Amino acid sequence: MPTPADIPIAVAIAVVQEGGWFLVGVRPPGVPLAGLAEFPGGKVYEGELPEDAAVRECHEETGLNVEVVNKYFSTIHRYDHGLLEIHFFRCCPIHAGSASRGPRPPFRWITAAELANLEFPAANHSLTEELLHTARLGARLRPKRP
Repeated sequence: MPTPADIPIAVAIAVVQEGGWFLVGVRPPGVPLAGLAEFPGGKVYEGELPEDAAVRECHEETGLNVEVVNKYFSTIHRYDHGLLEIHFFRCCPIHAGSASRGPRPPFRWITAAELANLEFPAANHSLTEELLHTARLGARLRPKRP
């Protein structure tokens, strides 16, 4: 019989993109993975769809309303603080100009070049590699800040 440590906690992540910009924050001191960069997200409530959790968590953490465009992938990763089943979703701001209000700190808009210089949790490695690869393909266009 599985122990609670063997049952993953479902987490949904909103990878918010606007043009060539990404919405990223840094985890505060005193929490698991403190000091690492993160996309908005958090636990999926019982009975909640992961994509709904990504939208809810993004709004709660950043103040921005987003919609899910597609799903990147899901992965299971064990950290010191627990086993997580992480669902990554590509999201974009719902209202034209909503990104111009700016997100609540610690979240901010960054370029792909800045993304490449940040340290993310280990479970994000494949995702950040994919984002950077896609950004390199579109690098011919200079992104306009949201």
